[in-house]
Amino acid sequence: MINLVTAHGAIQFARRSGARSLQPVAVDLVTLIDAIVADARFEAESSGCHIDWTPPPAMPMQADPHWLSAAIENVIRNALRHAPPGSSVDVTLHQDPAARQACLIVRDRGPGVEADQLGRIFEPFYRVAEARERSSGGAGLGLAIAARVIRAHGGSIGATRAEPGLAVTMTLPVAAPVR
Repeated sequence: MINLVTAHGAIQFARRSGARSLQPVAVDLVTLIDAIVADARFEAESSGCHIDWTPPPAMPMQADPHWLSAAIENVIRNALRHAPPGSSVDVTLHQDPAARQACLIVRDRGPGVEADQLGRIFEPFYRVAEARERSSGGAGLGLAIAARVIRAHGGSIGATRAEPGLAVTMTLPVAAPVR
């Protein structure tokens, strides 16, 4: 079932021009992801999965914590939805200080996505053939919302086949490292 409040908010965000809808404040990306992972671990455990996440040092940035949390949570929950029981979803975060970017990778060990569909999974309402059954959950909005929000934050998002599984990579601008 679609969460109607989230769907309504996503539609409102999509109608606006993205960046104008954001209300950025100083946030620590690591703390934000840590809270999302802690919450998602309950879902992972109930489906027999494990989330592998080791928080790195703090990564300050300017972001809208509501929308950025929603985007990252959509990617992590999508990975959990496709991860087979007994497998893990890896969440890794590292910083490229020279580029002033954080790179967040969420990898599952599910069936993955065919190469010709990788670009389309970020389109609204697009669902790969294996996920089109209503019983699989989702409406094809989660990754589209994530893409829109990440791009509105000045970042990028993409997916690659992980053999097995899917790896979604998000880059986001972060503050210059303190020297």
